[in-house]
Amino acid sequence: MTKYLPLSILFLFTLPAQATLIRGKIANNKGEMLPFATVMIKGTTQGTTANAEGLYQLDVPQGSHVIVCQYMGYRKEEKSIQAGNTTLELNFVLQPLSLQIKEVVVRSGGEDPAYAIIRQAIKKRSFYQSQVKNYTVESYIKMLAKLRKMPKRIFGQKIDTDDVGVDSTGKGIVSLSESVTRIAYRAPDTKLEVVSSRQSGGGLGFSIPTIISFYDNNVEAVASELGPRGFISPISENALFYYKYRLEGTFMDDNKLVNKIKVIPRRKYEPVFSGYIFITEDDWRIHSTDLMLTKEYQLELMDTLAIRQTHVPVNAEVWRTKDQVVYVATKLFGFDVVANSVNVYSNYNLKPVFPKGYFNKVIMKYEKDAEFRGIHYWDSIRPVPLEEEEQKDYRVKDSTAKARRDSARSNYHLDSLRRKPQPVKLENVLLQGWGHTWYFRRDTTIAAHRFNMGSLIKGLSYNTVEGASLYITPGVTFSLPKNKALIWQNNIRYGFTNTHLNAYTSFTYAGSGQGEYGTGNSWTIAGGKRISQFNRGEPIGPIMNSLYTLLLKENYMKLYENWFGSLSFYRNFQRTVSFNISANYESRIPLENAEDFVLFKNSKKTFTPNHPQELANIPFNREEVITVGGSVSFQPGQRFIEYPNRRVGMGSKYPTFTASYRKGFLDADFDKWNIGVSDNMNFKLFGELRYHFTGGGFLNDNKVSIPDMQHFNGNQTFLNIRYLNSFQLAPYYQYSTTAKLYGTANVEHHFNGLLTNRIPLFNRLKWHLVAGSNAFYVNRDNNYVEVFAGLENIFKAIRVDVVAGYQSQADTRIGIRVGFGGILGGAFKFE
Repeated sequence: MTKYLPLSILFLFTLPAQATLIRGKIANNKGEMLPFATVMIKGTTQGTTANAEGLYQLDVPQGSHVIVCQYMGYRKEEKSIQAGNTTLELNFVLQPLSLQIKEVVVRSGGEDPAYAIIRQAIKKRSFYQSQVKNYTVESYIKMLAKLRKMPKRIFGQKIDTDDVGVDSTGKGIVSLSESVTRIAYRAPDTKLEVVSSRQSGGGLGFSIPTIISFYDNNVEAVASELGPRGFISPISENALFYYKYRLEGTFMDDNKLVNKIKVIPRRKYEPVFSGYIFITEDDWRIHSTDLMLTKEYQLELMDTLAIRQTHVPVNAEVWRTKDQVVYVATKLFGFDVVANSVNVYSNYNLKPVFPKGYFNKVIMKYEKDAEFRGIHYWDSIRPVPLEEEEQKDYRVKDSTAKARRDSARSNYHLDSLRRKPQPVKLENVLLQGWGHTWYFRRDTTIAAHRFNMGSLIKGLSYNTVEGASLYITPGVTFSLPKNKALIWQNNIRYGFTNTHLNAYTSFTYAGSGQGEYGTGNSWTIAGGKRISQFNRGEPIGPIMNSLYTLLLKENYMKLYENWFGSLSFYRNFQRTVSFNISANYESRIPLENAEDFVLFKNSKKTFTPNHPQELANIPFNREEVITVGGSVSFQPGQRFIEYPNRRVGMGSKYPTFTASYRKGFLDADFDKWNIGVSDNMNFKLFGELRYHFTGGGFLNDNKVSIPDMQHFNGNQTFLNIRYLNSFQLAPYYQYSTTAKLYGTANVEHHFNGLLTNRIPLFNRLKWHLVAGSNAFYVNRDNNYVEVFAGLENIFKAIRVDVVAGYQSQADTRIGIRVGFGGILGGAFKFE
């Protein structure tokens, strides 16, 4: 790899001995510091960006140079220097631009001259977007996040300021990092090589350059979570439908006329920018930008996000981004956060030569010693001077981290860890779960075994078979050498009405060897007695079943007991391929209802038998069944980030394919298969399409018991949390089958603000429309279709659907279902 390292990277290490450091401050004519101003060597793309205090530093080769300083809204200033062996101080005082207004006659009902400029820029957009087919560039990134205020508690949990890294008032830097990354581009592929990266307190910093191109029709501002639809560029093909423009004036920059144009959204609640875009005359390219997003324009999670870019010529025909500053401010859950990201791009090469096979599945790679560069290295290559509070943050947090690392191998540290556990509190046992850790020395490191048990309250449930039941799950994780672990999990359940005790245990040996880059495998052996739902997909959870049983006299959960023993093996290959093979023995025991207590008496309703009434004609008696089989999941096109000791999968643009097969023996005789395909497809402005299609059946159905049938995950409660793996209004067992062939389809489209952004109130609340259909087909007598439409992103997490279900042998069903959906919906679980 080293022989391919470009000379521009090696230059970073030799620069201090062959260059002169110039430094200074940048202010305006009133003495006010100008943050993040651009400083460059004229005629090159070598330069830097001032910090938030207007201070800059720049290494220049020895000799004569012209240093250029520019800042949006101010006249560019140039100064000649003679770089020798000593540090030079070079300050700049920039004068405000005197904008000239073109002499344009605008008749009554006419349009602002900005529109003609924008139309020309739109015509040239696709040319500049694809003008450069290959390039390399080096990017320096500094990211800073600060807390201005924080709550004392969040979701009932007390927040320790020491854990966050701020002072006792809740103020201070919570994240500070910097990195140097080499970007290589060959259309349409991009590859990043992280030369160096650090974070205050130790570890790798944020190293992915935020490449924002306003030549794209749809702009992703930093992360898709901030705007799932993306944001419309002020010079996109359809920009005139979304923006109004006003020419603020013109100025000359290096004998080139530049137009300053105010960008004004036509309507609120569209995914658009506001601010200024600067367009050069005649060639109609972007000169610079000063654009902003706010919550009123579909920005999520953040209050404001500002993007400021400066573009400079790389040669006579090509301009590229020289520097980019992103500002973020938000108040969320009581946290008041401000952050900025400074990207400085330098050493553009528009005619790079890439080794064969350079562009592959690894889209980002960290150099072996990227994390371990010393302070002198960073002081020599850092183009943006650190501010005083940043220097202090590095100094304090790095020294604290070093002290912790130095003590991590000591007996004192081991004793401290052993003394740290606090006495178990009743609230932990009841509500949160509890555990204990045993620390010990292994070679030169400290390892630990861990005991854990879930909360007793969460283990309580109620059903008509057991009455009230208590389920506890004590387990121990043993740390083993060579990155391995042995997990001993116990499951104990007692029904207070039927007085049945069910208990089983499992041992899982898991881990991955060094150098396997994310590939892991596990063996699991388990056995004992348990209680199971007839549908192994467990379409209803214990909490919802308890509520419906006690409050509404509906016992949807259908159960049987089984003595069992199982052996399984699972292997994962870097998120691309995973497979599982298993063998399972069950001695199955039928159960009957043993409890009929409800909180609200209702003589008009009776509990249904524990045997699924839809399958009353299929007997279920004591039986012994062995099943063997396996499953495989495959997602082609997986891309990776490669760290020095592992790879991390970053997803793929292709669907995920699955297949499974299972065969039954003893009191069973069947062969069951299933295949599936699923994907999420983001169409940006037009929303996101999610789908899941399956097909399957029984090659042989000579003897098939109820637990081995094909069940479709119905839902008869108000809550739905399995949108792409369920049918929102279907009964749980009405459509169960042993047919030779069946097919299912789950499709839903998330509009992400499309349409609802035109509806008053909904656009302010940012409630988004979702619609789709779920269906399966077995034969003419056994089929089901439902369509639904709903709103999601309610309080950023809630989704409500209105559903209509149709089956050829029954009346149409109408129902309402509530679940989790939206920006934060995936973080919530409820069973």
